[in-house]
Amino acid sequence: MSFNDEKDKNIYDGKLDAESGSTGPIGDDEQVFEEERELKRGLQQRHIQMIALAGTIGTGLFLSSGRALAAAGPVGALLGYLFTGILVSGVVLSIAELSSLVPLTGSYVRHAEYFFDPALSFAIGWNTVYSCCVSIPAEVTAAAVLISFWTTSVSNGVWITIMGLLIIGTNMCFIRVYGELEFSFSMLKIMLIVGLIIMGLCIDLGGAPGQSRLGFQYWRNPGPFVQFLGIEGSLGGFLGFWTTFSNAAYAYSGIESIAAAAAETKSPRRNIPKAAKRIFIRVLLFYVISILIVTMIVPSNSPFLLNGSGNASESPFVIAANLAGIKVVPHIVNAVVLTSAWSSGNSSMLGGSRTLYGLAREGHAPKFLLRTNRYGIPYICVSFVSVFIALGYMTLQDSASIVFGWFQDLVSAAALVTWITICLIYLRFYYACKRQGISRSELPWAAPFQPFAAWLGFLGFGLLLLTGGFSVFIHNEWDTETFFSSYFNIPLIFLLFFGYKFTKKTKMVTLDEMPIRHYIEIANQNPEPEEIPLKGWRKINILWT
Repeated sequence: MSFNDEKDKNIYDGKLDAESGSTGPIGDDEQVFEEERELKRGLQQRHIQMIALAGTIGTGLFLSSGRALAAAGPVGALLGYLFTGILVSGVVLSIAELSSLVPLTGSYVRHAEYFFDPALSFAIGWNTVYSCCVSIPAEVTAAAVLISFWTTSVSNGVWITIMGLLIIGTNMCFIRVYGELEFSFSMLKIMLIVGLIIMGLCIDLGGAPGQSRLGFQYWRNPGPFVQFLGIEGSLGGFLGFWTTFSNAAYAYSGIESIAAAAAETKSPRRNIPKAAKRIFIRVLLFYVISILIVTMIVPSNSPFLLNGSGNASESPFVIAANLAGIKVVPHIVNAVVLTSAWSSGNSSMLGGSRTLYGLAREGHAPKFLLRTNRYGIPYICVSFVSVFIALGYMTLQDSASIVFGWFQDLVSAAALVTWITICLIYLRFYYACKRQGISRSELPWAAPFQPFAAWLGFLGFGLLLLTGGFSVFIHNEWDTETFFSSYFNIPLIFLLFFGYKFTKKTKMVTLDEMPIRHYIEIANQNPEPEEIPLKGWRKINILWT
């Protein structure tokens, strides 16, 4: 039996699974993919659009951008976030094209099973779960430290517990509850970012009381680049610029999660590509312009950028507001960044639990993880990922900013591995289409700039992963924690891949055996409902229509 026949027998044999107790011809999508009968399609178009725009924006942008500015200077920080944004755009376009054809929960983890090798599905799936298990305590820790901006009379352990319970409770409810919360949080983040950009422009143009026009003076003094570790000349400036990629990768991490809950998204073949096409708006507005404004209103040598507090006082926007004498902004920023930490933790919980569910569906994790509650939530998966929130209690023994830095490096490395894998899976899919004579016009959605965007992401993120901890190889700069957090993920992914491959004796799916034509037929036989035309004021809505 070929790979195509073997895999399609399980999912596309025209009948429902034995455990469903019914048989019959394939009808709509709910009968094609079994998990769509167990999981509930509660994410509507506006939910998935807003999650794509701002769902994973958290402390990486609001706080870590200050570290990037201090390490690389204004031009170095801007270029670092810009280049990383271009690379991740290719990743999102790739995963959206795959998910529009095969809208399965777990997205690229399931795609690896059909378009590359079951061993890669196992490896990247558990790597993604690991990444989410580290990302959640990072955001919970950040939330606890943010609250300490207002009060230090209560132990951080209390806030970690409360925030953890809120994330668990949110993810145990009907998926639409998650969608509504993320919709609200995303609106808050968008309003904050737009407001901070306007505030930054006012400060830069001399609108603050008693402050003259700044312009680009901080690009000239203290200068466009920071000399890394005091290394003089262009080499020191370049090394400083290269350090920003870790901060940028953490800020963008989770950006591929728009397809994580594909089976819970209404009309995924229409809404996921629509969300992906707005990735350029998100990168340009929320990251590049924000960083540009920051570089114009805060000097890279400001001592407040590295005060180690981890709360709003470390945010470059708050520093600029304080320098301009605007007193209320720190409290507003801290409050919204707090909701951002909760929101980002929610996104990681969703991604981790749905990936775990997808692994169980493919037989790469225990079957008891497939159990769902009456709301259609895989509660066992949510419970498993929730256990790792306890890692946040590490901050009770060590400095919160140090532990947050460890988590950030671990998440950044895991994100790079995930992005490399997505590009690799897509490239195999792309060339399989060519081998099988399948025109891109036959796909539900063909992403632009391919395969060049995927190749650029694959090569670029591969280079960033290999050089992520370069600073430890500089003379007298060795740091075990930095080396471990930067490179631990490389042996981990290879161990998972080859361990599973040799144990299960899996084979790589050849280009000729990939069941692409069959998925296209399924999509054609099960068209999504027509989009309802917009009326009235909804026509001018550019955020989620």
